[in-house]
Amino acid sequence: MSPPSSRRIIRSSSAGTAVPERLRLMKSFTLLYHDDAVTAIADGQSCVVSADDFLWEHFEQADSAELASAIKQEDIPEVVMRALVASETRPRCDQIGDGALINLRGPAVETASDGDSLVSIRAWVHGNRVISVSRRGLAATSEVERMMRSGAISDPGDLVAAFAKAISGSMDPEVVSLGDEVDGCESELDAGNIYQLRRRIATIRSEAIAFRRFIAPDRDALIVLVGLKVNWLADEDLLHIREAADLFARMAEELEAIRERAALLHEQLTDLRAELIDQRSLMIAVVAFIFLPLTFVTGLLGMNVTGIPFAQERWAFWGVVGFCTILGLVVLAWFGMRHWLRR
Repeated sequence: MSPPSSRRIIRSSSAGTAVPERLRLMKSFTLLYHDDAVTAIADGQSCVVSADDFLWEHFEQADSAELASAIKQEDIPEVVMRALVASETRPRCDQIGDGALINLRGPAVETASDGDSLVSIRAWVHGNRVISVSRRGLAATSEVERMMRSGAISDPGDLVAAFAKAISGSMDPEVVSLGDEVDGCESELDAGNIYQLRRRIATIRSEAIAFRRFIAPDRDALIVLVGLKVNWLADEDLLHIREAADLFARMAEELEAIRERAALLHEQLTDLRAELIDQRSLMIAVVAFIFLPLTFVTGLLGMNVTGIPFAQERWAFWGVVGFCTILGLVVLAWFGMRHWLRR
């Protein structure tokens, strides 16, 4: 069903209702593009949206019940409503009727308590209206909001393209930073700092896996978005979305390379650690081999029996010490000639 030529939108408000403190944390705003000007719609304020206007409603930092109450509209399908308020999502893009459900994931303003630095933004685009939802603050939202308020965004296609470009642009430096960290680990590869490098590499691998988990679906979602048959995506919007999809594809390839390089570094560190252990075991073995004949000689001369040669001579002790020293040096020289002492 095509959107009506004009309709009245009433911004929902919790005024006059006892709302728990946790629910008051929800942040939201509504922006209306009308006659080349952007107006912010306050809570409880009504506005008429004509066919040439563009309305963007955004909600974040709220639970499912509060979100469902805030965005519930008769023209939103039930499957879209469930997707917008779901607690766990993955990047996707689906055309539902003449609207589109878009889910992308990008860097959050603040890292979650569980260490997750990415957050999803879900958007329902229908006609000249966009409803977007984010569980936590998305770093790209503030940038897109500034663009909307400055008049750079005038239709749903501009908004979706702006989010795709902003999210991909904000994630690219983080992926590049991971690659630089791997470069640093490769240059510092040495037996002297094995344990520090192993911790750094483990952190890099975990971050690369976390990014790779959502960057590839972000790319796939944008590719599907480009293929949608909707009238709100202009050629320029499609160009920006393709550029963002290409950037996501490059980041996915870079993350795959980072994972492989980190795995190779981990194997090299394991080999270095095994080599270090072998060297230490070899030194212990060399010392044991040196003292093995000395132990035999001293044990033989130390027997508590009569008849030991030169037992009564004054020089006997120093003679035995000298003999043992020469014997030890001979054994050590033999190990040296056999290259057992090389590191």
